[in-house]
Amino acid sequence: MRTKTKFLAVPYLLWMTIFIIAPLLFVAYFAFTDSAGNFSFQNIIKLGDYIPVFITSIWLGAVAAFLCLIIAYPVAYFIANTSEKWQKFLIMLIMLPMCMSFLLRTIAWVSLLSDNGIINNTLTAIGLSPLPLIRNNGAVILGMVYNYLPFMIMPLYTVLVKMDSSVINAARDLGANSFQVFRRVILPMSLPGIVTGITMVFVPAVSTFYISRKLGNTSLTMIGDVIESQFKTAYNPNLGAAMSLGLMVLIFICMGIMNRFSKDEEDILL
Repeated sequence: MRTKTKFLAVPYLLWMTIFIIAPLLFVAYFAFTDSAGNFSFQNIIKLGDYIPVFITSIWLGAVAAFLCLIIAYPVAYFIANTSEKWQKFLIMLIMLPMCMSFLLRTIAWVSLLSDNGIINNTLTAIGLSPLPLIRNNGAVILGMVYNYLPFMIMPLYTVLVKMDSSVINAARDLGANSFQVFRRVILPMSLPGIVTGITMVFVPAVSTFYISRKLGNTSLTMIGDVIESQFKTAYNPNLGAAMSLGLMVLIFICMGIMNRFSKDEEDILL
């Protein structure tokens, strides 16, 4: 029986080998070689020149993930506490924009936020001064939050909808008020969804490049933009691979710290 069970895992192992392990090995190979294919640490050393870019990317990604959490938690909680019919409808509304191209969704925000966009034209029409809504960090974060918000809502909703209501009722019967129920019961039980949601938002937000290019200013450079330029403009795939490897390591470190913090927080709350 165990042999048959292991055999069923073969397709998954092949998938991981072809699409996960093999690409990572290629990235590592290019990161530690020069253009001639010789082993070299020069690409890794050059990463020190891009530390400010890494810091900016991580900071903007963290802010976007935090804002997604603040927005998504009450939305997911509301959906989880509605009837099953309404849950399906609301989830469909949340996922519906994901059926549209990522590029089109970002360009739509450009049309809304640009100096001659819909919002500023409306403000001008009613006699108000136009606002600097685009080409700044706020616009980039807005684009990240909009595009990645469903990735935060879905894991939170999945955890909250499966939560045992009898535990919440028991806490209320023992005299806990609404805030205490949330802090001592709901929040600890939803921590797995929080960690998953932050991971699903933070990772693509840090490595994004199209949003920052369309909504940010020329002085804002994220690590995704630099990596893309190394492959498409500078034609230096070795340095681009080293940046990708460095970004992956930083993301793993951030995720490890966050997972460790979440475990400590869950122990304290429980």
